[in-house]
Amino acid sequence: MAGNEWINGYLEAILDSGASAIEEQQKQAPVNLADRGHFNPTKYFVEEVVTSVDETDLYRTWIKVVATRNTRERSSRLENMCWRIWHLTRKKKQLEWEELQRLANRRLEREQGRRDVTEDMSEDLSEGEKGDGVGEIQTPDTPRKKFQRNFSNLEVWSDDKKEKKLYIVLISLHGLVRGENMELGRDSDTGGQIKYVVELARALARMPGVYRVDLFSRQVSSPEVDWSYGEPAEMLTGGPEDDGIEVGESSGAYIIRIPFGPRDKYLRKELLWPYIQEFVDGALAHCLNMSKVLGEQIGGGQPVWPYVIHGHYADAGDSAALLSGALNVPMVLTGHSLGRNKLEQLLKQGRQSKEDINSTYKIMRRIEGEELSLDAAELVITSTKQEIDEQWGLYDGFDVKLEKVLRARARRGVNCHGRYMPRMVVIPPGMDFSNVVAQEDTPEVDGELTSLIGGTDGSSPKAIPAIWSDVMRFLTNPHKPMILALSRPDPKKNITTLLKAFGECRPLRELANLTLIMGNRDDIEEMSSGNASVLITVLKLIDKYDLYGQVAYPKHHKQYDVPEIYRLAAKTKGVFINPALVEPFGLTLIEAAAHGLPMVATKNGGPVDIHRALNNGLLVDPHDQQGIADALLKLVSEKNLWVECRKNGWKNIHLFSWPEHCRTYLTRVAACRMRHPQWQTDTPVDEMAAEESSFNDSLKDVQDMSLRLSVDGDKSSLNGSLDYTAASSGDPVQDQVKRVLSKIKKPDSDSNDKEAEKKLLENVVSKYPMLRRRRRLIVIALDCYDSKGAPDKKMIQIMYDVFKAVRLDHQTARVTGFALSTAMPVSETIEFLNSMKIEANEFDALICSSGGEMYYPGTYTEEGGKLFPDPDYASHIDYRWGCDGLKKTIWKLMNTTEGGENSKNSSSPIQEDQKSSNAHCISYLIKDPSKVMRKARRIDDLRQKLRMRGLRCHPMYCRNSTRMQIVPLLASRSQALRYLFVRWRLNVANMFVILGESGDTDYEELISGAHKTLIMKGVVEKGSEELLRTTNLRDDIVPSESPLIAHVNANAKVDEIASALRQVAKASVGM
Repeated sequence: MAGNEWINGYLEAILDSGASAIEEQQKQAPVNLADRGHFNPTKYFVEEVVTSVDETDLYRTWIKVVATRNTRERSSRLENMCWRIWHLTRKKKQLEWEELQRLANRRLEREQGRRDVTEDMSEDLSEGEKGDGVGEIQTPDTPRKKFQRNFSNLEVWSDDKKEKKLYIVLISLHGLVRGENMELGRDSDTGGQIKYVVELARALARMPGVYRVDLFSRQVSSPEVDWSYGEPAEMLTGGPEDDGIEVGESSGAYIIRIPFGPRDKYLRKELLWPYIQEFVDGALAHCLNMSKVLGEQIGGGQPVWPYVIHGHYADAGDSAALLSGALNVPMVLTGHSLGRNKLEQLLKQGRQSKEDINSTYKIMRRIEGEELSLDAAELVITSTKQEIDEQWGLYDGFDVKLEKVLRARARRGVNCHGRYMPRMVVIPPGMDFSNVVAQEDTPEVDGELTSLIGGTDGSSPKAIPAIWSDVMRFLTNPHKPMILALSRPDPKKNITTLLKAFGECRPLRELANLTLIMGNRDDIEEMSSGNASVLITVLKLIDKYDLYGQVAYPKHHKQYDVPEIYRLAAKTKGVFINPALVEPFGLTLIEAAAHGLPMVATKNGGPVDIHRALNNGLLVDPHDQQGIADALLKLVSEKNLWVECRKNGWKNIHLFSWPEHCRTYLTRVAACRMRHPQWQTDTPVDEMAAEESSFNDSLKDVQDMSLRLSVDGDKSSLNGSLDYTAASSGDPVQDQVKRVLSKIKKPDSDSNDKEAEKKLLENVVSKYPMLRRRRRLIVIALDCYDSKGAPDKKMIQIMYDVFKAVRLDHQTARVTGFALSTAMPVSETIEFLNSMKIEANEFDALICSSGGEMYYPGTYTEEGGKLFPDPDYASHIDYRWGCDGLKKTIWKLMNTTEGGENSKNSSSPIQEDQKSSNAHCISYLIKDPSKVMRKARRIDDLRQKLRMRGLRCHPMYCRNSTRMQIVPLLASRSQALRYLFVRWRLNVANMFVILGESGDTDYEELISGAHKTLIMKGVVEKGSEELLRTTNLRDDIVPSESPLIAHVNANAKVDEIASALRQVAKASVGM
């Protein structure tokens, strides 16, 4: 500590000068180096030096401060700066240590998961196959041949697929999306991804076999953006035009804008998370309507379901997972930019804690959205192999080794015990080369630029693009070959290293010019700190090396100017360079190659794959300044090499065209496990004749009228038992019943008239669930349980009050149904209802076992009146359900110590609850909650452990933290509501969900969405939220304020409940 005594003296000096200065500096956010035109040393050190400062430098600075202690020029800001740097350096070291600990723990957990998987799956292998374990997989000597062999097994998409007529859904939520005049660069959310998805939609719609492509985005009707973003639909293209196929009225590519969140506000992507479920419900409504329309046009009257749902980025991936689960169709994911990768980069900088990063970027919600996307995705499309290994490899839901083993076992037909990994494939983004004019390599090309801009012979210049003039005004001799760099002024793009390489290489300066297209700017001081810092450094370097007249850096350019900039560089026989520290893909390299420009590019990331395909340039180490200069000089000076690279680029550029991209895309998608809604039971429209349907409707109207009137009567149950044959003189309801029943063809025996009437009525009414006749549904999802997990009897009184409140309005009561959503199994649910003298038939649907089963009382019943579950729902949620593998794994996780040893001496903290378990729900009784917290802790930790072992499911704690239940990935109480929409066309927007202030760990999913929510305060005394997650993400899942959510007190009267329901019924999504 003696060597650090000077720090104590320095801190004493700080205290002498006043601690307020320290606090002031602590509150200041880092900004650009220029502070109102004056250099700010504090901010400079904090931004630029903190990452490399050591205590020797700090000590030297402090000595300088002490030396000026008695002068009037002494600056207290310099003292504070010194202390601030020391503080940040210590903080950075602490953050680095914490991150290393986290990575080490995660690595250990992953290795343990691989061992568990190998142990579980080895039981099914013969002795010769047991070497094919996860940890022992061998890398083949010729990986390229293996890849080619696998690809050859796929049927390549070709023109003979014209008869397929597919419907494809793409999702890209954030930013401003439109087909023409895209405002690329308007903000960080409206960038390359927007251009990519719009061009992908257009290109797919032109492919043979694709009938319609819908690109879903957010509808924004805000004065701060153009009116076009508020249009619900925009046509991109009319579909194939050259294949001779008759084009239908709904064919082509469209942007479909779904309203969600506040419609009058344009929100950045970090603020969209609470409204994701609203989008899903709106998109689901569109898909159902479109499936019906397309069914009439091309499906022969049968619905045409989406062939695939493709999510782009984390928010759209999360949405696609829910939407594809509701429709039971395959999902594809493209990450574009990944949250875990960004989090690691930000933590390495050491300037922000994990909590600060999450607060700014909502990074934990983004990562969870990406993990959920991996759970549901059949296919993940990446731009490069590096993205698979180094970025997706950071996620719990993907393990390269485990994916290879599972794929090999599936190919051999060996049981994987319910374990799945999404398939990752590299498909480079497509490019639109329609605006590229190939230039011939003729002797005249060298003089072409001279003839265009005016030569030395005094000839007048031809009309040239404006951007050419903007660039050439910087250059003394614009005829020299142009070295072109095009990127944002981001430190990661490494522009300053390029400028140093150019400035310090005299032969290169004499032979070529340098053009830097660094985005658009008006005033450097108004730019973000990072971008401004780069630009200021660029200006200083230009001055340092005296590069005036040799470097161009225009302030503005339009999107349509970019091809002209490439053309200008190509006409000077120039070179395109991308010196980024890491480049995820490198679209600009492909654009440059298409315009005839050889490339020099970073060897880190996507350019490696592009170079392998095009062979049109050189790769360099972005940190090697001399290597960059040598590569540029080699291409500029060796004309034969330049011409060869140019020709190679043109020859191979078709590999990155949109038709090639879409052909590979459709080939890969077609290899997925195709699935779509297939009902085992016939739909009402299929079997019911018009006359029978009309008769059925009459009976239902009568029944609804009776239900309304029975509320005020002295009935033992809510609706009472209907006696349709009882004589009641002067009762208009019974008179109408008699008139309806008189139309029924009576049996020969008059003595059995009443029984026959009752039996026929039961058969007709019970043939299909009442849900198909409902226009509104009240879903009671109160999680009221005592300390042992038994249902609280106060739920019954609330049920009575809700029923009565709904039926105060006779008009809505006749079209309103009721459902009960609970974590209890159906047997316990009915037992509880019966104990309070309530018949199960009071409800149109029972969602039991946390969404694991669906029942329709009075419809799907056996001879003895016992309910049996909806078989369509059971098959709907069966996707990726590995019941046996889950049981083994969960039992092992709960009975394993931290060191990985089995805890033989201590009793298990859980016990399987056979009574509550069923085919799609594994239920455990929690005997010791404290041990559960230590073993699996919260839901996010448990889900992480299961994902690492390839198990995809929906775990939750419920019933006042007394039960742990595992249901299939596609099952949940919120997804069950969407199933009712898909199966019986009861719109989610017409559902009213009644909740308490807390509940089971799936409680948050039930709050948000397009449905209306009524929260009853004080009803649920204690839920299971404490076992949900380590990081509180509620604000990123549930909107803080929404017109779709209303509140009432636990002791609210019937009319108060009715008033709250009427109030929330007036609201709509996107208000």
